[in-house]
Amino acid sequence: MGVFVKKLNALEPPVHPFELIWVRMVMTWAVCIAYMTAASVPDPVLGPKGVRLLLTLRGVSGFIGLFGTYYALQYLSLSDTTVLSFLTPMCTAVTGALLLKEEITAKQMMASLFSFAGVILIARPAFLFGQHVQDTQGGEGDPARTVTASQRLGAVGVALFGVIGLTSAYTTVRAIGKRAHALHNLSAFSSFCVVTAPIAMLITRTKFVIPDNVHQLLLILGVSVCGYGAQVAMTTGLQRETAGRGTMAIYVQVIFSLIFEKLFFNTTPPVLSLVGTAIILSSAIYVAVSDLTLFRRHFDLRLTFRLSS
Repeated sequence: MGVFVKKLNALEPPVHPFELIWVRMVMTWAVCIAYMTAASVPDPVLGPKGVRLLLTLRGVSGFIGLFGTYYALQYLSLSDTTVLSFLTPMCTAVTGALLLKEEITAKQMMASLFSFAGVILIARPAFLFGQHVQDTQGGEGDPARTVTASQRLGAVGVALFGVIGLTSAYTTVRAIGKRAHALHNLSAFSSFCVVTAPIAMLITRTKFVIPDNVHQLLLILGVSVCGYGAQVAMTTGLQRETAGRGTMAIYVQVIFSLIFEKLFFNTTPPVLSLVGTAIILSSAIYVAVSDLTLFRRHFDLRLTFRLSS
């Protein structure tokens, strides 16, 4: 999705984030309502009565998080935007422990810290690594324009504001749990975006760009399809797993970020990026093995207790 957004930003005229949000979410909302209606899911539009306030919060926070990501992709490289969004798993683990009373282990915290350190090595953002990082995004194949220091700083600030939105969204999804269908979460998110994005475009006097060629239309459809698939998978996963462990899976994005930057923007990852990737993969495997060992011990204890009884 990030690749498609960056490609659309490079077109003339560029497609504004508000328009991308609106187009993507119109399609998402239609699919959600159609599926839930066909599957006879109760209250497909408003959701179950007991969680409607939480669903509203899910929509508001999701819009903030999505706008932060789309806006940052206008001025930051794919890897820089990724490293900022990866603040979300650690923040979500903390909010899940504080607000939802979920368990957070020292191993998970250590793995998160090591993973984030790996992401920093991969992205090497200029605001941390100094002026030797070029302002131009990617290699020769990157269509994005060169940005100024003030534009980059502003994009970082908006991206961090988006992290707050994403953290709230993930925590809210976990708080809702299985009291609502996974598509109720996505429907609330998309409906708020469908209403809010056009209002924001009117206030900011943003021009709506109508696709005039197949290439542009396919890119917009790609944003919608990838975004929908990611949201369904994320929501379904967070309904079945704690917020901290569930969002650890987000770190897999860094692998795709490296591959896609090479394929689409001709960017060759340096040694530090490879080291960061190794750290992230090692941390993810460590958490997975630790959780599996803990589960086996818990299962063995329950089995022993039942046999002895």
